[in-house]
Amino acid sequence: MSPAGTITLAGKTVSRLGLGTMRLTGPGTWGPADDADAALQLLRDAVHELGISHVDTADAYGPYTVEELIRRALHPYPDSLLLATKVGMIRPAPNQWRPLGRPDYLRAAVEASLCRLAVDRIDLCYLHRVDPGVPLVDQVGELMDLTAEGKIGAIGLSKVTPEQIKEAATVAPIAAVQNCLNLDEPDDPALRYCATAGIPYVPYRPLNAGALAHGSLGEALGWLLGLGPHVAPIPGTSSIEHLRALVDACDQRLTDGGRA
Repeated sequence: MSPAGTITLAGKTVSRLGLGTMRLTGPGTWGPADDADAALQLLRDAVHELGISHVDTADAYGPYTVEELIRRALHPYPDSLLLATKVGMIRPAPNQWRPLGRPDYLRAAVEASLCRLAVDRIDLCYLHRVDPGVPLVDQVGELMDLTAEGKIGAIGLSKVTPEQIKEAATVAPIAAVQNCLNLDEPDDPALRYCATAGIPYVPYRPLNAGALAHGSLGEALGWLLGLGPHVAPIPGTSSIEHLRALVDACDQRLTDGGRA
Protein backbone atom coordinates (compact mmCIF):
# COMPACT_ATOMS: atom_id res chain seq x y z
CA MET A 1 0.00 0.00 0.00
CA SER A 2 1.19 3.51 -0.81
CA PRO A 3 1.09 5.79 2.24
CA ALA A 4 -2.01 8.03 2.00
CA GLY A 5 -2.94 6.60 -1.39
CA THR A 6 -1.48 7.81 -4.67
CA ILE A 7 -1.17 10.92 -6.81
CA THR A 8 0.11 11.52 -10.33
CA LEU A 9 3.10 13.84 -10.05
CA ALA A 10 5.38 14.76 -12.96
CA GLY A 11 3.94 11.88 -14.96
CA LYS A 12 4.44 9.20 -12.29
CA THR A 13 1.93 7.62 -9.94
CA VAL A 14 3.49 7.94 -6.50
CA SER A 15 2.53 7.83 -2.83
CA ARG A 16 0.69 10.95 -1.66
CA LEU A 17 2.90 10.93 1.42
CA GLY A 18 6.39 11.85 0.32
CA LEU A 19 9.61 12.31 2.23
CA GLY A 20 11.26 15.69 2.70
CA THR A 21 14.99 15.42 3.30
CA MET A 22 16.06 18.79 4.70
CA ARG A 23 16.53 17.25 8.16
CA LEU A 24 19.19 14.86 6.86
CA THR A 25 21.85 17.53 7.41
CA GLY A 26 23.74 19.07 10.27
CA PRO A 27 22.60 22.02 12.44
CA GLY A 28 21.43 25.00 10.44
CA THR A 29 20.75 22.71 7.46
CA TRP A 30 24.52 22.82 7.04
CA GLY A 31 26.97 20.02 6.47
CA PRO A 32 26.34 16.29 6.50
CA ALA A 33 23.97 14.39 8.76
CA ASP A 34 25.28 13.73 12.25
CA ASP A 35 24.76 10.00 11.68
CA ALA A 36 25.24 9.24 8.00
CA ASP A 37 24.55 5.53 8.41
CA ALA A 38 21.20 6.22 10.08
CA ALA A 39 20.29 8.71 7.34
CA LEU A 40 21.16 6.18 4.63
CA GLN A 41 19.05 3.53 6.34
CA LEU A 42 16.11 5.91 6.74
CA LEU A 43 16.11 6.60 3.00
CA ARG A 44 16.31 2.90 2.17
CA ASP A 45 13.56 1.96 4.63
CA ALA A 46 11.32 4.79 3.39
CA VAL A 47 11.45 3.55 -0.19
CA HIS A 48 11.95 -0.19 0.10
CA GLU A 49 10.02 -0.96 3.30
CA LEU A 50 7.43 1.76 3.81
CA GLY A 51 6.36 2.28 0.20
CA ILE A 52 7.23 5.98 -0.10
CA SER A 53 7.87 6.66 -3.78
CA HIS A 54 8.30 10.46 -3.73
CA VAL A 55 11.56 11.78 -2.26
CA ASP A 56 12.09 15.55 -2.22
CA THR A 57 15.44 17.29 -1.79
CA ALA A 58 17.39 20.39 -2.87
CA ASP A 59 20.94 21.26 -3.80
CA ALA A 60 20.86 23.82 -0.97
CA TYR A 61 20.42 21.13 1.70
CA GLY A 62 23.90 20.82 3.18
CA PRO A 63 24.51 22.35 0.65
CA TYR A 64 24.88 19.43 -1.75
CA THR A 65 25.22 16.73 0.92
CA VAL A 66 21.67 15.35 0.79
CA GLU A 67 21.68 14.79 -2.96
CA GLU A 68 24.86 12.77 -2.49
CA LEU A 69 23.28 10.88 0.40
CA ILE A 70 20.28 9.97 -1.75
CA ARG A 71 22.57 8.61 -4.45
CA ARG A 72 24.49 6.52 -1.93
CA ALA A 73 21.31 5.15 -0.38
CA LEU A 74 19.09 4.51 -3.39
CA HIS A 75 21.06 4.36 -6.64
CA PRO A 76 20.24 2.57 -8.90
CA TYR A 77 16.78 4.02 -8.37
CA PRO A 78 13.58 1.97 -8.67
CA ASP A 79 11.52 2.91 -11.73
CA SER A 80 8.63 3.71 -9.39
CA LEU A 81 10.59 6.37 -7.48
CA LEU A 82 10.07 10.08 -8.20
CA LEU A 83 13.12 12.14 -7.30
CA ALA A 84 12.49 15.87 -6.94
CA THR A 85 15.17 18.44 -6.30
CA LYS A 86 15.31 22.22 -6.21
CA VAL A 87 17.75 24.79 -7.60
CA GLY A 88 18.00 28.56 -7.31
CA MET A 89 19.13 29.04 -3.70
CA ILE A 90 22.66 29.60 -2.43
CA ARG A 91 23.93 29.08 1.12
CA PRO A 92 26.44 31.67 2.41
CA ALA A 93 26.48 30.11 5.90
CA PRO A 94 24.43 27.93 8.30
CA ASN A 95 20.79 29.07 8.51
CA GLN A 96 21.35 31.54 5.68
CA TRP A 97 19.51 31.21 2.37
CA ARG A 98 19.65 33.51 -0.64
CA PRO A 99 17.79 33.17 -3.95
CA LEU A 100 19.92 33.21 -7.09
CA GLY A 101 17.97 32.84 -10.32
CA ARG A 102 20.37 33.93 -13.04
CA PRO A 103 19.83 31.57 -15.98
CA ASP A 104 23.52 30.65 -16.20
CA TYR A 105 23.55 29.76 -12.51
CA LEU A 106 20.36 27.68 -12.76
CA ARG A 107 21.84 25.75 -15.67
CA ALA A 108 25.06 25.07 -13.75
CA ALA A 109 23.06 24.02 -10.68
CA VAL A 110 20.99 21.53 -12.67
CA GLU A 111 24.11 20.04 -14.26
CA ALA A 112 25.68 19.64 -10.80
CA SER A 113 22.54 18.00 -9.39
CA LEU A 114 22.50 15.55 -12.29
CA CYS A 115 26.05 14.53 -11.36
CA ARG A 116 25.40 14.26 -7.61
CA LEU A 117 22.23 12.22 -8.09
CA ALA A 118 23.86 10.15 -10.88
CA VAL A 119 20.96 10.58 -13.29
CA ASP A 120 20.60 11.79 -16.87
CA ARG A 121 17.33 13.56 -16.10
CA ILE A 122 15.81 15.06 -12.96
CA ASP A 123 12.23 13.82 -12.65
CA LEU A 124 10.94 17.05 -11.10
CA CYS A 125 13.05 20.18 -10.71
CA TYR A 126 11.69 23.11 -8.70
CA LEU A 127 12.75 26.72 -8.81
CA HIS A 128 13.57 26.84 -5.11
CA ARG A 129 12.78 30.53 -4.73
CA VAL A 130 11.92 33.31 -7.14
CA ASP A 131 14.86 35.68 -7.41
CA PRO A 132 13.34 39.18 -7.36
CA GLY A 133 16.35 40.51 -9.25
CA VAL A 134 15.74 38.35 -12.33
CA PRO A 135 12.55 38.26 -14.44
CA LEU A 136 10.58 35.17 -13.48
CA VAL A 137 10.04 34.24 -17.12
CA ASP A 138 13.82 34.14 -17.58
CA GLN A 139 14.27 31.85 -14.60
CA VAL A 140 11.53 29.45 -15.67
CA GLY A 141 12.55 29.80 -19.30
CA GLU A 142 15.99 28.42 -18.53
CA LEU A 143 14.44 25.42 -16.78
CA MET A 144 12.20 24.98 -19.82
CA ASP A 145 15.27 24.98 -22.08
CA LEU A 146 16.79 22.25 -19.88
CA THR A 147 13.53 20.31 -20.16
CA ALA A 148 13.71 20.53 -23.96
CA GLU A 149 17.26 19.18 -23.73
CA GLY A 150 16.04 16.18 -21.72
CA LYS A 151 17.81 17.14 -18.49
CA ILE A 152 14.60 17.93 -16.57
CA GLY A 153 11.41 15.90 -16.72
CA ALA A 154 9.03 18.46 -15.24
CA ILE A 155 9.21 21.92 -13.66
CA GLY A 156 7.91 22.94 -10.25
CA LEU A 157 7.77 26.18 -8.28
CA SER A 158 8.36 26.73 -4.56
CA LYS A 159 7.04 29.48 -2.29
CA VAL A 160 5.01 31.25 -4.95
CA THR A 161 1.76 33.19 -5.26
CA PRO A 162 -1.04 32.47 -7.72
CA GLU A 163 0.11 35.43 -9.76
CA GLN A 164 3.62 34.00 -10.02
CA ILE A 165 2.25 30.60 -11.00
CA LYS A 166 0.22 32.23 -13.78
CA GLU A 167 3.24 34.17 -15.02
CA ALA A 168 5.50 31.11 -14.98
CA ALA A 169 2.88 29.08 -16.86
CA THR A 170 3.15 31.47 -19.80
CA VAL A 171 6.56 29.97 -20.62
CA ALA A 172 6.41 26.41 -19.22
CA PRO A 173 3.92 23.83 -17.94
CA ILE A 174 4.00 23.84 -14.13
CA ALA A 175 3.93 20.29 -12.78
CA ALA A 176 3.81 21.05 -9.04
CA VAL A 177 3.77 23.87 -6.51
CA GLN A 178 5.56 23.46 -3.18
CA ASN A 179 4.47 25.95 -0.51
CA CYS A 180 4.33 25.96 3.28
CA LEU A 181 1.02 24.74 4.71
CA ASN A 182 0.04 23.19 8.04
CA LEU A 183 -2.54 23.52 10.81
CA ASP A 184 -0.60 26.40 12.36
CA GLU A 185 -0.11 28.14 9.00
CA PRO A 186 -3.32 27.17 7.20
CA ASP A 187 -3.80 29.97 4.69
CA ASP A 188 -2.26 29.87 1.24
CA PRO A 189 -4.18 31.21 -1.76
CA ALA A 190 -2.08 29.01 -4.05
CA LEU A 191 -3.81 25.92 -2.63
CA ARG A 192 -7.16 26.76 -4.22
CA TYR A 193 -5.55 28.08 -7.37
CA CYS A 194 -3.69 24.79 -7.87
CA ALA A 195 -6.91 22.82 -7.38
CA THR A 196 -8.61 24.87 -10.07
CA ALA A 197 -5.61 24.70 -12.42
CA GLY A 198 -5.07 20.96 -11.92
CA ILE A 199 -1.60 21.40 -10.43
CA PRO A 200 -0.42 19.07 -7.64
CA TYR A 201 0.21 20.99 -4.41
CA VAL A 202 3.09 19.73 -2.25
CA PRO A 203 3.00 21.22 1.28
CA TYR A 204 6.40 21.57 2.87
CA ARG A 205 6.67 21.92 6.66
CA PRO A 206 3.38 19.99 7.04
CA LEU A 207 4.06 19.43 10.76
CA ASN A 208 5.38 22.98 11.25
CA ALA A 209 8.98 21.90 11.76
CA GLY A 210 7.92 19.40 14.42
CA ALA A 211 5.63 21.71 16.40
CA LEU A 212 2.62 19.58 15.41
CA ALA A 213 4.43 16.25 15.79
CA HIS A 214 3.69 16.06 19.51
CA GLY A 215 -0.08 16.06 18.98
CA SER A 216 -2.10 13.78 16.74
CA LEU A 217 -0.16 12.98 13.60
CA GLY A 218 -3.38 11.66 12.10
CA GLU A 219 -5.09 14.99 12.69
CA ALA A 220 -2.26 17.07 11.23
CA LEU A 221 -1.80 14.90 8.15
CA GLY A 222 -5.50 14.13 7.81
CA TRP A 223 -6.31 17.83 7.64
CA LEU A 224 -3.87 18.28 4.77
CA LEU A 225 -4.99 15.20 2.87
CA GLY A 226 -8.61 16.25 3.29
CA LEU A 227 -7.98 19.52 1.46
CA GLY A 228 -8.16 17.75 -1.86
CA PRO A 229 -6.72 14.88 -3.90
CA HIS A 230 -4.15 17.27 -5.39
CA VAL A 231 -2.38 17.67 -2.02
CA ALA A 232 0.75 15.56 -1.39
CA PRO A 233 2.61 16.47 1.84
CA ILE A 234 6.34 15.87 2.32
CA PRO A 235 7.08 15.68 6.05
CA GLY A 236 10.75 15.56 6.95
CA THR A 237 12.43 13.62 9.71
CA SER A 238 15.77 12.11 10.65
CA SER A 239 14.11 9.38 12.75
CA ILE A 240 12.90 6.14 11.19
CA GLU A 241 10.59 5.63 14.17
CA HIS A 242 8.95 8.99 13.48
CA LEU A 243 8.65 8.19 9.79
CA ARG A 244 6.97 4.87 10.58
CA ALA A 245 4.54 6.72 12.86
CA LEU A 246 3.68 9.10 10.01
CA VAL A 247 3.04 6.20 7.63
CA ASP A 248 0.97 4.39 10.27
CA ALA A 249 -1.12 7.53 10.81
CA CYS A 250 -1.87 7.68 7.08
CA ASP A 251 -2.63 3.96 6.90
CA GLN A 252 -4.99 4.23 9.88
CA ARG A 253 -6.79 7.10 8.21
CA LEU A 254 -7.38 4.97 5.11
CA THR A 255 -8.46 2.01 7.23
CA ASP A 256 -10.95 4.19 9.06
CA GLY A 257 -12.49 5.22 5.77
CA GLY A 258 -11.06 8.70 5.55
CA ARG A 259 -10.70 10.23 2.10
CA ALA A 260 -7.11 10.13 0.92
